[in-house]
Amino acid sequence: MSEPACTAATLHSPAPVLSVGPVVLPAPGRAVDLQVRISAPVTGSELPVILLSHGLGLSNNLSSMNGYAPLAHFWAARGFVVIQPTHLDSRTLSLAPGAPGAPGAPGAAAHWRTRAEDMTRVLDRLAMIEDAVPQLAGRLDRSRVAVAGHSMGGHTASLLLGARLTDPRDGTEADLADPRIRAGVLLAAPGRGGDALTEFTAENYPFLLTTDFSTMTAPALVVAGDKDDSAFLTVSGPDWHTDPYVLSPGPKSLLTLFGAEHGLGGVSGYDVAETTDENPERVAALARLAWAYLRSELYPGDPAWQAARDAVTAGPNPLGRVESKESPRP
Repeated sequence: MSEPACTAATLHSPAPVLSVGPVVLPAPGRAVDLQVRISAPVTGSELPVILLSHGLGLSNNLSSMNGYAPLAHFWAARGFVVIQPTHLDSRTLSLAPGAPGAPGAPGAAAHWRTRAEDMTRVLDRLAMIEDAVPQLAGRLDRSRVAVAGHSMGGHTASLLLGARLTDPRDGTEADLADPRIRAGVLLAAPGRGGDALTEFTAENYPFLLTTDFSTMTAPALVVAGDKDDSAFLTVSGPDWHTDPYVLSPGPKSLLTLFGAEHGLGGVSGYDVAETTDENPERVAALARLAWAYLRSELYPGDPAWQAARDAVTAGPNPLGRVESKESPRP
């Protein structure tokens, strides 16, 4: 039975949030077992799930399950179970160079691949998560799963939604899409490769050279800041972060936030010093828009997305603009 359309009370009367971490999931062959944080409302049943992938960043702890509280708490307080893994590229793990299974070790999978595999592993072990957090037992709706990610986490989300690339180590095409994930949100995600990349990016992140968004068919909201030039990564300026929208088929929506840089106002944590464009109003609007988008994608007919996009683009000083495209006709 489908969930009823959300009401204003859902948005404006958030529930208390239960947050538990680390929950440790066995991961044979991985350098360390997978640590995740789970945030969920203390009430409610048949709760949809968001897998939230962290970026890299400069801070020691935000690039882990302990980051992105402004998003995770907002979404959990309004009916989602948010699951945040600590990927192998997180500084918090302090992996020794060359440690078995660690990125860069002989025979180890590259970190772009292990990130996506982390998310698949989480979905494979939802029953284990429920056992580890008894307050969640029987409350997850496994048929309604979404993914969200910021920066490198946005790249992870794009792979799970169907984007592909050529593995620079062996020339094979990587297809890491997970059909259990029904929709996604890409926040300041990397764009196309080729001549759009700087020499630094091509040398240090060669997997970005061949990103193909034409196969990313799952619904997604792409979020880009119009001041996010990411000059060390791309020569294409802020438009680079719109590529996951421009170069993929519908259904997709693009949210361009006015004045936003790579931190999109400060999504990676509360009062984060590395945020160059701190703007709590922008972060609140983004959290609300992403929540509304996923509500309407996971519960067709829910009016949350239309109401939220109307609000953010209204008035003489809108926070941003939204455009959308539908699926191509068969």
